Amino acid sequence: MNHYSSSRWRLALRVLAAVFFVVAGCNHFRDPKFYRNIIPRSLPDPAALVAISGVCEIAGGIGLLVRPLRGLAGWGLITLLICVFPANVYMAVSSDPRVRGDFPSWILWLRLPLQAVIIAWVWFVSARDRSGEKKP
Repeated sequence: MNHYSSSRWRLALRVLAAVFFVVAGCNHFRDPKFYRNIIPRSLPDPAALVAISGVCEIAGGIGLLVRPLRGLAGWGLITLLICVFPANVYMAVSSDPRVRGDFPSWILWLRLPLQAVIIAWVWFVSARDRSGEKKP
């Protein structure tokens, strides 16, 4: 694959990631009750955590599209994905239908390793592309 087509793929995946995170972040405000329900009971102030994580997803998604912010946005999103992982585990292991929602168990369990794939995706689209730099 030549540099041009590689750059186009990276750009397409970056835009897709940006849209993914902005939409996900907006969903925190569209349906906050869903997100409050999946926060482990041991964590404080679920409403604040839902709002903060929603804002971070929106900001991170937009940041992926702004070259000077891209690296910081990527690391911020990766950190956020790691921080919300306990909520994903809580959702998968809970027997409470308010926590599990209408999702089949297999989807909730598949979501756990998928988090690593999403982290790799964010890293790939936010990492500095050095392939086009001139060599000294």
